[in-house]
Amino acid sequence: MSYPAQIKIPATYMRGGTSKGVFFRLQDLPEAAQQAGKARDNLLLRVIGSPDPYAKHTDGMGGATSSTSKTVIVSKSERADHDVDYLFGQVSIDKPFVDWSGNCGNLSAAVGPFAISNGLIDAAQIPENGVCEVRIWQANIEKTIIARVAITNGEVQETGDFELDGVTFPAAEIPVEFIDPASDEDGEGGSMFPTGNLVDKLEVPGIGTLQATMIDAGIPTVFINADAVNYNGTELQEAINGDPDALLMFERIRAHAALQMGLINELGEAEQRQHTPKVAFVAPPQSYVASSGKQVAATDVDLLVRALSMGKLHHAMMGTAAVAIGTAAAIPGTLVNLAAGGEERKLVTFGHPSGTLKVGAEATLVNGEWQVKKAIMSRSARILMEGTVRVPGDCF
Repeated sequence: MSYPAQIKIPATYMRGGTSKGVFFRLQDLPEAAQQAGKARDNLLLRVIGSPDPYAKHTDGMGGATSSTSKTVIVSKSERADHDVDYLFGQVSIDKPFVDWSGNCGNLSAAVGPFAISNGLIDAAQIPENGVCEVRIWQANIEKTIIARVAITNGEVQETGDFELDGVTFPAAEIPVEFIDPASDEDGEGGSMFPTGNLVDKLEVPGIGTLQATMIDAGIPTVFINADAVNYNGTELQEAINGDPDALLMFERIRAHAALQMGLINELGEAEQRQHTPKVAFVAPPQSYVASSGKQVAATDVDLLVRALSMGKLHHAMMGTAAVAIGTAAAIPGTLVNLAAGGEERKLVTFGHPSGTLKVGAEATLVNGEWQVKKAIMSRSARILMEGTVRVPGDCF
């Protein structure tokens, strides 16, 4: 019996923020996978090594966590005032599907460096020394992202002294702006709160009625108070991920929030939409020890936030969820804002399992609707490996 040979596909393995993933140029993918559909999904599943019933990704490039089971496709943009199009695929670890419903804010920081290093940015746009501004069209959610990438001797500067909690080594800082993170497709406001309320009553059978702020900024996110589910906001991963009942509880909350936000039409659809919405719980500041052993003092932060991604507590914070946190914190009356003291603010520092993160957002009330023009935070990115990834020729 004969078996198909493996094929080689040019790829780059990159860290962006506290995530990492496999990056492709669109034109480098096999022709069948250059369009959305089953062939593309099957290819990316095989690259990552999913579905894996062992949850190890031994036979793929994935890392068996939501932060490391990611894929990115980048191409030159035909859209006015944009340099590249960025498509993000969140690969399920143990199920055969790729979730295209949202963005990865952490990997957004790696898109600019990848585009520059892979010839997708016009040479005239890249200074010999200085900063290259890359305008990115985020194709999943149809938003603009601006990344400012340091350039030294005509190449991306990857090393530096910028430290990011959740990342082991320092690197070069990459400021990232998420433009109109809560606007609709036409750039108009009004869709930031899908229910029309800053705080809703979320009824979850078997759990009760919870106060919830449900917001679509950066990524659809539902925020609840930590004490409403018997937590205090200082929890690390094992406290949640080692408790099957807790994971089931949060998934029920997430599914019912998705339904109330209009993201799904019936509860069963939530299983195939694991990437969005995110579910997070917030609490006022208090001291705790981060997963690295770092002491985080109550005076270091404005509030505490813990968020789940793909069914597990995130080891740090998703970049898109950080946008949602910054946006909600800027709007008086949301649970995030109240946990931070209830004051008007343009910048918030929150504690997460790996340490702290600062994000800025400025909200304005226009014709009775809250609008946010941009959210800003700094990340870093680095190429870990580049060359070709191999997959069986018949996998897609």
